[in-house]
Order: sequence, then C-alpha cells, then structure tokens
Amino acid sequence: MNTLRSSAWFDGDDEVALAHRVAVRMGGGEIEQGVRRPIVAVIDTSSDANPCNLPLRELAEHVRRGVTDAGGTAMVMPAMSLGEDLMKPSAMLYRNLLSMEVEELLRANPIDGVVLLTNCDKTTPGALMGAISADLPTIQIVGGNRPAPVFDGREIGTGTDLWREMDRYRSGEIDNAEWRRFEACYACGSGSCNTAGTASSMAMVVEALGFTLPGAATVQASQDPSRELSYQSGRRIIGMIEEALTPSRILTPASFRNAARILQSVGGSTNAVIHLAALAGRAGIVFGPSDVSAAGDGIPVIADVQPCGSGLMRELDRAGGVPSLVFELGDAIEAEPLTCTGHPLAASARAPLDDNLRTRAIRTLSDPVVGGPAIRSVSGTLAPGTAVLKAAASDPRLWKHRGPALVFHGYDEMRERTQDLDLDVTADHVLVLSGSGPVGVPGMPEWGMIPIPRRLLEEGVTDMVRISDARMSGTSFGTVFLHVSPEGAVGGPISLVRDGDMITVDVEAGILDLDVSAEELDRRRREWVAPVSQHVRGWPMLYQQHVEQADRGADLDFLTAREPGQRRRIEPVIGRS
Repeated sequence: MNTLRSSAWFDGDDEVALAHRVAVRMGGGEIEQGVRRPIVAVIDTSSDANPCNLPLRELAEHVRRGVTDAGGTAMVMPAMSLGEDLMKPSAMLYRNLLSMEVEELLRANPIDGVVLLTNCDKTTPGALMGAISADLPTIQIVGGNRPAPVFDGREIGTGTDLWREMDRYRSGEIDNAEWRRFEACYACGSGSCNTAGTASSMAMVVEALGFTLPGAATVQASQDPSRELSYQSGRRIIGMIEEALTPSRILTPASFRNAARILQSVGGSTNAVIHLAALAGRAGIVFGPSDVSAAGDGIPVIADVQPCGSGLMRELDRAGGVPSLVFELGDAIEAEPLTCTGHPLAASARAPLDDNLRTRAIRTLSDPVVGGPAIRSVSGTLAPGTAVLKAAASDPRLWKHRGPALVFHGYDEMRERTQDLDLDVTADHVLVLSGSGPVGVPGMPEWGMIPIPRRLLEEGVTDMVRISDARMSGTSFGTVFLHVSPEGAVGGPISLVRDGDMITVDVEAGILDLDVSAEELDRRRREWVAPVSQHVRGWPMLYQQHVEQADRGADLDFLTAREPGQRRRIEPVIGRS
C-alpha cells in the first residue's frame, strides 16, 4: 500500500500536525492521526459569470458523497471559471493561468487525488493541464450540455445556428424584431453548447485520453445520469489513489492518437488541436496539428452532430456517446494506454444503443456523415509552421483555390470593412486577418471566422477562403484556415501579406502558399516593424513574453515539460506556515 501524500501534513504529535488536523475538522472534514483517509480536492469552476459551468455547483456535493462513501475526505476548492461568453479579449488568454492555479492548489495543499469539475471551452483543458503537471491521481467531470431551444418550429444548435441567423440579419433577410425574437429564444438554460463545439469536443477528448468515466463526456446538464457519474467519480478517485494511477501512467503518445481519432470522428472543434498540443506538452509528449491530421487518416465523421452534421449532442449521448464511437472505430483505437478506470479505452466500447436506430446519430465507417479527416493541417510559405482547416465543415469546391488577398489588420477594421457595401471584393478574394494570434491581442481570440463581406452576402455568397492567425468557435463552419504559425505579431509571413498578393491553397496536398518571391518577402521583412504591446504589467504582459505559438499549444514556455527534467515536481517544505 502506497504512502498517502497528505500524511506528511497530518502524521505526528507536534503542533504543526495538530494544527493541520484541526484545520480539516474546522472545514467539516474527517481526519484522525494514524487513520488512513485519502484527501481529495474537488476543484469547482462554477461561476455566475459562466452559465456553461453553473451545473457544476450541485455536482460538487455528489462527488463529496462518493468520496466519503469510499473512505476519503473531500475538500471542495473554487478555481477560476473561464466563461467563453463574457471574458475578453478571450478566455483563451487565461487558460494557462487556470492551469497554474490548479497545479499550485494541488502542490500547496495536503491532496492525494483530485476531481476536476469543468465544462466551458478553456476550463476543461486548463484544469487538466494543471493536474497533469501536478501528477496526482485525477478524474474529470463535465457539467453537460444545455437544452435545445425551439425557434420557428426547429431546435436550435448553440453557436452554429447563431452564425447562420447572424448572416441572415446582416444580409437583410430578417429584420431587427426577428433578430430580437431569436435572442429571447436563444437563452435556453445553463450548460455547454449543445453542438460539437469546443466544450463538447474537449469533453470527448478528455474521455478518450482516459480522465472521465465511460459515457461521461456527452451527458445532459442537470440530469440524473450526470449526478450519478459525479458520485461514481468520487468513489473511483479513491481507487485511483490506492492504485497510484497518476496522469504519467495514463498518458502515452497512443493516448493522444486515440483522442485525436475521437475528435476526428465527431468533426470536433479546431480549438482542440491547440489544447491537445498543450496537454501533451505537459506530459512530455510532442503532439501537434500534423499529428492530429495524420490520426484522422481513414476516419470519416460518423457522429451526426452540428456543425459537420445536423443533430445535437443530446442525440449522440442517447445513441451511446464516446463508448459507441469507440465501438464503431474498432481497431483504429489503440489498446495500449490505460484510463481512469484502470482499463484501456477499448474496454469501454459498447454497440450503439437502441435510440440510434431512430436518430442515426452514430453512423458506421462505411456510411459516414462526411469523409475525413475532418480536421486537416496545411503548411507552406504562408504558414511555415502549420495552419488548420475544419475540412468537414467547409466547401470542398474551395479546397483548391488561388486568389488575391484582401488583408485586415485587427478586429475593428475587419468588422467595419466587411460591412462596407462599397468594399472592392469578389468571391474569388482570399480574406486575411493578421495580428490576432497568441501574442498579438493577446490570447488568440475567436476572430478567424471572418464575416463574408456584406455585399457578397447580399449576392448569395455563403463561403469563401479565409486565413488568419486567430481561432474560431468550435461551432463555426466555412473554408477558414486558422492558427497560422508563426503568427503576425512575431513576424510570421502572414504579417507580410499585402492586398492583391496571390495566395494558393490546396487542401489535399496540404499547401498554404503566399505566391510572392523570396526576394520580395525578404525586402518586406526588413521593413517590418514589430508591434509594441500596450501591456506593461500583470498577466497579459507575462503571457505575451512567454506564450508559445499555436502549433505548440500556446502554453507558456516555462510550464511545458518537453525535456525529462522539466517534469520534476518540488514538494513544499511542510512546517509552520
């Protein structure tokens, strides 16, 4: 039986150990000298400012009950809630800060294992990044998907249908009153987006990596299955502590390949590509955009969920969730890596449930929703690192295209000019947004789905090639090349593009080229002036100074663990505080 980490705080007769035991009792916990009782941190990221995470509040008590029934003591600890809607310029700016908070909460306190309560887009990867670095037994619970509102007789997919209605509003197809009626309908309750956006994508990625109980990724918010899974997770974390089943035992390169295959099979969020790279970096593994793309070879989209399909997460859950996706993927899922259950991911496989006969939410490899890979990486003279495209939600007619650039330098300029009916633009143009990457804003906001210029919308244009160093919502769609690395703010080629430059894209060949001579690019590079940040203090300044590029996960350089020595954890000196 392994020694509990928390025993260093509680064992002994001196005044320090006594004070530690008293502090636990004053907080409502049970602790006795010489009695083996694991201490579990229940990290709660709920917040009134984050409706996505509100369902977590009640789940914390179900976890506590499970921990107690299994012989442990639970300590509920609040942590930063990264609300995608209200945090500006982007919740992504604070993902790494949350990871640091989680890591230090676990390092500084007498914790033997942790249950992470997360849901919203950046909260799920951020908390897990911190737990991987702390390397204590970890299990994760997501808050679940929100209900689907009904608008004009049809169910609304969060995010995906918002973008569609916005384009109808911008083009004049619907009036202000109709737009306001849609807004009133859209506020449909708490929980994550009910489409395969970033929150749902990351929940499924985390299940595939091995950090949730089977079926937990697709649960519906505030329903009994979510409560029961929370209770069982509380019980299971005690077993993981006894087995010393830590992230370093769970995560292997095969774990990340499995997660990427699940992501590809649902046509998930391109944001997950960045988060996978960051999570891998914390585990000492290199897993970038080209690895995600390669993992998708031979794997089509088999989950009929928006934006690549037509259904919602509720149908995917009722059809069997991730375990049924694992079943359909068969031998594509590698058997090596363990999960929090103590068994491989493949052991969770189950045939799609009876409800799938009605909804066909999960298809077979021979009868997919759309071919794959859903997410593809490209590179070239415009993206010497990489860029990514959600190919499954784009127009294949634009996969091979050459057109003149129309360049926007910043969000406000982009918004203003795309609304200008006199903008000199055609459907053949390639819209380019530079200066919106990790360093540039900072935080790499979801500005990459550049609006179709209004004059083209009114002509019936619904898609065109767009390129940026920004991100886009996982619920978005279109022929949008994202995460161009290196970004414009650090002098990447995207910062050198000028109006009228010809750009070539060839998705099948993996090419994204700026058709400008090397001599001309060298001349422009000599003339290029690095932007001067307005941030002279605090977190944004630290972030800009240390954030890595998107193809490396946009983590901070001093938090990654690509070298073995960087994974070394230093325990605190346990004495008088």
